[in-house]
Amino acid sequence: MGTRLFDRTVQPVRPTTAGKRVIEQARKVLYEVSLIPDIVNEEEKSLKGMFKLAVLPTIAPYLLPRFFQQLTEEYSELDIHVLEMQTNPTIQALLKGEIDAAIIASHPVESQLQGDTLYYEQFFGYVSPKESIFKNELIRTSDINGERLWLLDEGHCFRDQLMRFCQMEKVKIRQSAYRLGSMETFMRMVESGNGITFIPELAVDQLGQEQQRLVRPFAIPKPAREIVLVTRKDFVRHTISEILIQSIRKSVPKEMHAVQPYEKVV
Repeated sequence: MGTRLFDRTVQPVRPTTAGKRVIEQARKVLYEVSLIPDIVNEEEKSLKGMFKLAVLPTIAPYLLPRFFQQLTEEYSELDIHVLEMQTNPTIQALLKGEIDAAIIASHPVESQLQGDTLYYEQFFGYVSPKESIFKNELIRTSDINGERLWLLDEGHCFRDQLMRFCQMEKVKIRQSAYRLGSMETFMRMVESGNGITFIPELAVDQLGQEQQRLVRPFAIPKPAREIVLVTRKDFVRHTISEILIQSIRKSVPKEMHAVQPYEKVV
C-alpha cells in the first residue's frame, strides 16, 4: 500500500494512524461480505447458519431456561450460540458485527442500533431475616442503608438502575469488601443471614419456599427494567429475530408485556 500499517519499533506491536483507519475499513468490508449469505438465507426463510446472541448475566440465568430448550427442539435448524456479556462490551460487539443480536436492559442510544421491547420486569428486595426491614411487607427507598447492601460491580446496568432509583449514587456499599460478586453469590450471603440484595422478577419464580420468605416487593412506584432485543439497523435475519421475540414473549407472564400503572421504568 506504500505506507506503514504497523509500528514494530514498540512492544507490543501497534497499528499506525493509517493502520487504524485501514483496520476499521477492513472490518466494515468483512462485515458487509458476511451479510451476503445472511441475505440469501433470509430470502429463503432459512434458519441455517450460526446466530450469535449476547445476553446480560443478570438476565440469562432466569430467562433462558424458560424458552431456550423448547426453541431449539421446535426449530432444529437453529444454531444459536449464547454469550453472557455486560452491556458496554455487548454494544461494542454489535457495532463491530461480532454478534448478531443481544438481550439487554435498555434501548440502545447508538444511531446504528435498534431495539424491540421483549418485556418489563420488576426489581425485588432479597432480605436477610436479621435485617430490620425484614418485618416490613414492602421496601421503601428510605428504608435502604447502603452499608447493608450487596450490589454488583460498576458496569452492570442492573446495579446502575437501582442506584438511580434509590438515589444512592454516593453510598458506600459492601462491595468494597467483596469485588466481582455475582447475583447468585449475594443471594447466598443473604440466606446466610447477612444483608440485603436485589433480584429481578423472573428470578423469584426459581426460588424455593424458604427462599420466597426473603423476597420483598418495593412500594409504589415499583422499579422495573425494560428488556430489549437489540440488533444493528442493517440486520437482515428478521425470520430468526421474530422467532426469538415471539418465543421469549410467550415464555413470560402476559402482564410483563407492558408497563403496569404502578411501575416506574428505571
